[in-house]
Amino acid sequence: MKTKEIREKFLNFFKNKDHLVLPSYSLIPQDDPTLLLIGAGMAPLKPYFTGEKKPPHPRVTTCQKCVRTPDIERVGKTARHATFFEMLGNFSFGDYFKEEAIQWAWELVTEVYHLPEKKLYVSVYQEDDEAYDIWHKIMGLPESKIFRLGKEDNFWEIGQGPCGPCSEIYYDLGFEFGCGRPDCQVGCDCDRFVEIWNLVFTQFNCDSGGSYLPLSQKNIDTGAGLERMAMALQNVPTFYEIDIIKPILDYFVRLTGVRYGENSREDISLRILTEHLRSLTFMVVDGIQPSNEGRGYVLRRMIRRAVRHGRLLGLEDLFLFEAVPMICEVMGDVYQELKEREDYIVKVVQLEEERFRETLEQGLTMLSTYLIDLQRDGEKELPGDVAFKLYDTFGFPLDLTREILEEKGLGVDEKGFKVQLELQRERARSAREKMDAGEAKANLEPFKDQRVEFIGFDTLETKSRIAAIYNGDVIVDKAEEGQEVTLILDKTPFYAESGGQVGDQGTITTESALVEIQDTKLGTYDLFLHRARVIRGEIYTGEKVKALVDSNKRGLICRNHTVTHLLHRALKEVLGEHVNQAGSLVAPQRLRFDFTHFASLSQDEVKKIEEIVNKHIWKNLKVDTQETTLQAARESGAMALFEGKYEDKVRMVSIDNYSLELCGGTHVKHTGDIGLFKILSESGIGTGLRRIEALSGPGAYHYLSEKEEILTRGSVALKTKEENFLPRLETLIQSYNEMVKENQNLRSKLASQKVDELLDKAVQVKGVPVLAAQVNVTEMEQLRSMADQLKDKMGSGVVVLGSVKGEKVLLVAAVTADLVKKGLHAGKIVGEAAKQTGGGGGGRPDMAQAGGKEKDKLPSALKQAAVMVEKLMV
Repeated sequence: MKTKEIREKFLNFFKNKDHLVLPSYSLIPQDDPTLLLIGAGMAPLKPYFTGEKKPPHPRVTTCQKCVRTPDIERVGKTARHATFFEMLGNFSFGDYFKEEAIQWAWELVTEVYHLPEKKLYVSVYQEDDEAYDIWHKIMGLPESKIFRLGKEDNFWEIGQGPCGPCSEIYYDLGFEFGCGRPDCQVGCDCDRFVEIWNLVFTQFNCDSGGSYLPLSQKNIDTGAGLERMAMALQNVPTFYEIDIIKPILDYFVRLTGVRYGENSREDISLRILTEHLRSLTFMVVDGIQPSNEGRGYVLRRMIRRAVRHGRLLGLEDLFLFEAVPMICEVMGDVYQELKEREDYIVKVVQLEEERFRETLEQGLTMLSTYLIDLQRDGEKELPGDVAFKLYDTFGFPLDLTREILEEKGLGVDEKGFKVQLELQRERARSAREKMDAGEAKANLEPFKDQRVEFIGFDTLETKSRIAAIYNGDVIVDKAEEGQEVTLILDKTPFYAESGGQVGDQGTITTESALVEIQDTKLGTYDLFLHRARVIRGEIYTGEKVKALVDSNKRGLICRNHTVTHLLHRALKEVLGEHVNQAGSLVAPQRLRFDFTHFASLSQDEVKKIEEIVNKHIWKNLKVDTQETTLQAARESGAMALFEGKYEDKVRMVSIDNYSLELCGGTHVKHTGDIGLFKILSESGIGTGLRRIEALSGPGAYHYLSEKEEILTRGSVALKTKEENFLPRLETLIQSYNEMVKENQNLRSKLASQKVDELLDKAVQVKGVPVLAAQVNVTEMEQLRSMADQLKDKMGSGVVVLGSVKGEKVLLVAAVTADLVKKGLHAGKIVGEAAKQTGGGGGGRPDMAQAGGKEKDKLPSALKQAAVMVEKLMV
């Protein structure tokens, strides 16, 4: 059975059991700081398990792409460890529980997939008698087929959030794949018994303190590894040999010329290349960029680990990026974004591969030197500061250094490395976390069932009721004049900050009170939080109020938001389809748009993008919004942030036939309402990331008006017409440059004449001609030139020149070669002279310069030259 069929049969089976089929979420977790990457099918669904959000259906099934890295160092060494995998899962949110989950899992495995029961075993949590009895008494499995395991194996949790006991289904590959021990059984760490499905009975919520609190509803969360299921159904001993992975392994076998299965060390490298290529491809397509922090560092580790193992197999040139199309071809029928973004993925991997190649050889050379020293001194551990230098300077992730050392039977001081890493983070760390008063989950818990009706797409004014007032973190009954509070309304026209669009401002009024709404945020449980200041009067919980959005600011925001959609499309037209939104800010005064691209934009590209956007503004295209299903939106070709998380019902914004995007923000009705668009700047903000800052509507007009005023004032100053401003300015600049050049020539001639006059001022000190004089030049370069000329004309001697520039003292000393051999040193001479003027300096024995702050002391400083020559000629 092919992998595609296994995936389809699973989803269709549960669809027929009244489950809603949802597409895979991004690998980037949304609104979940406890996770770095999505590592399980249930991870994106946590808000449904906790009751924080209402699920689109009480039963859901997915095939979720996942990345886990705790076992990254075992990848390639075993038959079952992987960083990237697809997790088939069925989920119940307070609907069915253990009995149905177990019955359906067994039905699918034995009656749909037709796996032989004699090869199947199950495990349960050691304290879960209920699950044991279901398997034994209801499903009829003999006790010899059921194993009780401890918390490490059969209790599922992933950070904070929903968790509970679990029951696993295992497939027996056969005695020949085991460890050979007579007591080998389910739970053994060898490759014989492969876990193919994990049924999690989510009953608890793990809080930040590590306590397990019963959930208000019992849930089901299951995960069946697609690749492991394929191993069983395709009767292969490792997942490297299933139909969607073996072509990749074969590709690297052909590329390296290495025969698979003949050398254990080479096999490990081939498997690492195969496995990591899948992971890094899916991470990049979801918008992750290589970096030294967070999930970007995970990606960087994989790319660099793969590059190093390619090198071990003889691949000295760049090779990894060229393998990306293989993944896109194999997996593109299921994950269409792979084919759509293939060029982008290739470029990201190529750039990172090139970066690492630049420092790889240097890093390996440095590490080899340290290895020789360690082995010579009988040491067994690389110092932590050295490991950190390899990481910080040469881009070696710690696990890569550790792996290289392990191959030599050595270790690394990881504690020392972490100390150095933390010191660096402390130096670079900025306060990135902020917590809004009254927004903590515990504070909003009393209102988790409060449903706020948002009507701000259709109207900017409504009558509403105050559902809650927060003074800081405390719920209060009223707020008085001068107080700053957070309000929850039962109905609101205020848009809450989301998707880059800032929150609305405006007012709330009663017959006796006026409240200024300063900002609107979206809190936990989808509650709209209105940051407010009571201007006059008092307001009370339960009181009816009139809510009014500031229509001027909303209009400016709408213009800026719609124009970001036009900009997104224009960027793709000019730069290529690899361009995708990576972030934005839509405020009344300005807009910011971050996007994926690999080089700075030329002036011509910026101009072309700006022209395309304005052209579509002036066409006055209609802007339509409609609600539809996520699947329908994708089928229609709507653009979406691939790291975004969408509900099944989505809002689609279309601008005629030009732009189609999923977006929950507010927009103008026609593009002509925008008026004008102007790009202010384009810059880089990270690897493969660019940023455009721009203005639209009144903001763009006022900006251009200010520029026109500057042009007008400049033309008046130059006594010319505006259309002649640039030619006139260029003529003046040319004239100025010619005058500067002529002035420099005259100064040089004067300096040459001065040189001849100065030669007569030389005095003899112990038989050495010493010339120390103050000259009238203002630049150090002129001073050095004069000193050189004097030294050449003297043939043998010491020259010390000083001058005054503003309030500063400039000093230069020069010594001929014959006197340098006798011990004279220009740096020491000029340094001692500079001390007399409250300064310092130094340099080479033959030429040195210095500076000072006390210009009145220059004559005494110059006298010091003769004193120093006398001392040095002893």
